[in-house]
Amino acid sequence: MSRIGKLPITVPAGVEITISDNNLVTVKGPKGELKEQLSSKIKIENNDGVLVFTRGSDQKEERSLHGLSRALVNNMVKGVTEGFQKKLVLVGVGYKAEKKGDTLVLSLGYSHPIEVKDTADVKTEVPGPNEIIVSGINKALVGDFAADIRAFRQPEPYKGKGIKYADEVIIRKEGKTGK
Repeated sequence: MSRIGKLPITVPAGVEITISDNNLVTVKGPKGELKEQLSSKIKIENNDGVLVFTRGSDQKEERSLHGLSRALVNNMVKGVTEGFQKKLVLVGVGYKAEKKGDTLVLSLGYSHPIEVKDTADVKTEVPGPNEIIVSGINKALVGDFAADIRAFRQPEPYKGKGIKYADEVIIRKEGKTGK
């Protein structure tokens, strides 16, 4: 039995979940609405505000879909109630971020500034010149957007310069003189 898949999801107050016949799950909450098409091999039951996920057999594909389906719906419920955010930190002399309208402008040591527009689903904030907060209700889109920003200047292992996640640890290498 899947350790993740067998856990029930308690639906908080203010969240409305609709499950159609072909396993299209729609979650509406105070922050917005999310939809996800899940596999028809997983059965979803809504018992008075508690979602339970079951599978038909113990085949490998159904075992993998069991935990995945539960995790996707749990992230949807968490997204429409609390939302998700990723915090990025700029490390390096002269590296800075600023917000101009709905555009994030990054100065990362290149000959030109890099401009990134917010999407309808993902918003960015700049609380300080070296911090960026990416937020939204869809966990996958928030993670993708943060990874795209990080890809402009990934942290290097010698001085740690670049854009890193706030909780990321950069393993440092010793330079040539370290021998």
